[in-house]
Amino acid sequence: MTMNFVEELKWRGMIHDIMPGTKEQLDKELTAAYLGIDPTADSLHIGHLVGVMLLKHFQLSGHKPIALIGGATGMIGDPSGKSQERNLLDEPTLRHNQESIKKQLSKFLDFESDAPNAAEMVNNYDWMKEFTFLDFIRDIGKHITVNYMMSKDSVKKRLDSESSTGMSFTEFTYQLVQGTDFLHLYQDKNVKLQMGGSDQWGNITTGTELIRRKTGGEAFALTCPLIKKADGTKFGKTESGNVWLDPKLTSPYKFFQFWLNTSDEDAEKYIKIFTLLQKNEIAELINQHSEAPHLRLLQKRLAEEVTVMVHSREDYEMAVEASQILFGQGTAELLRKLDKETFLAVFEGVPQFKISGTELNAGIKVVELLAEKTMVFPSKGELRRTIQGNGLSINKDKVSDTELLINADFLIDGKYLLIQKGKKNYFLLVAE
Repeated sequence: MTMNFVEELKWRGMIHDIMPGTKEQLDKELTAAYLGIDPTADSLHIGHLVGVMLLKHFQLSGHKPIALIGGATGMIGDPSGKSQERNLLDEPTLRHNQESIKKQLSKFLDFESDAPNAAEMVNNYDWMKEFTFLDFIRDIGKHITVNYMMSKDSVKKRLDSESSTGMSFTEFTYQLVQGTDFLHLYQDKNVKLQMGGSDQWGNITTGTELIRRKTGGEAFALTCPLIKKADGTKFGKTESGNVWLDPKLTSPYKFFQFWLNTSDEDAEKYIKIFTLLQKNEIAELINQHSEAPHLRLLQKRLAEEVTVMVHSREDYEMAVEASQILFGQGTAELLRKLDKETFLAVFEGVPQFKISGTELNAGIKVVELLAEKTMVFPSKGELRRTIQGNGLSINKDKVSDTELLINADFLIDGKYLLIQKGKKNYFLLVAE
């Protein structure tokens, strides 16, 4: 085995709780472990990445990772009724989401080889759909007492909370549903470990208890901390919502920018959790960063590693080049190379003006376009002075002629004109 799984997770700060005997089990033999993934969307987001990295480290340690798609639980939705994201799913949607998620996981895990520790994906809907209520209360319910279920922190907190409106039967029995998954995988695939976020500890240990009471066997649990930002806010959420792994939902440029904009404190934590860089290299990076924090070496390396792992080296390089455009280092050639999503992401928030595509086809003088048709300049005089002072660029090309005729040939992607006034003031003209 290339590394010790538990020791690796410890120095990376990725263990919150671990059941006694887990390390010994992993040291003893090749072990299968599973982690559940909610299939309510056809893409993972960065909130899933901690779990994905757990599976990746597990496989790199020589063990067998299993990704469980929560199809049955996805058909229940959010048992507390609080989350708008956990919607009820029909089976075709579920299968589509499952395939899309497997494709994304394939960038992290080896599903294809014939190695004994090749990854697998399973869906709990496949065994839960045949389960009747009578089967459930006979084969599962009788093995776990209500006293045991009530002792779980997650249940106690809901019942003790003054604002709580109580707990539905569905929500209360959720731990038994999750325990049934663990029991099934223990019996069917010899899975002896379940991993998840620290909020899942109660549900996971119900599974180990169900296995012990029903089969006499031993199973184990390991959870990682829930990741928060240094300021206490939720990791992975931005003003515009989730940061997705699907490039159609979050462009590689925006994905790259998310990691690049992390605080020093967060970058030091994230680089251990979300990359495969080794301990000595990370320590050296942290030292270099502390000597010159303004260079943001940690953030740059973090953004590179995660963007290349999730997307590609090419996407990363495009994101770096796109980032340079706003700081005056981009070229006209680079600007035309950007795909539409990246182009719009780079100039998100830049003032926009609509212009007539028909008028542009005939040609409009630059002075008329920027001082009359749009309000980029308040007057023709200021525009002429800016051109004479070498302070105007269109699509990153300097404008030196006050009589320049702008036509449709200037448009980027047949639609956009990027106006730069001085060093930092950008405007986007959109032809309609």
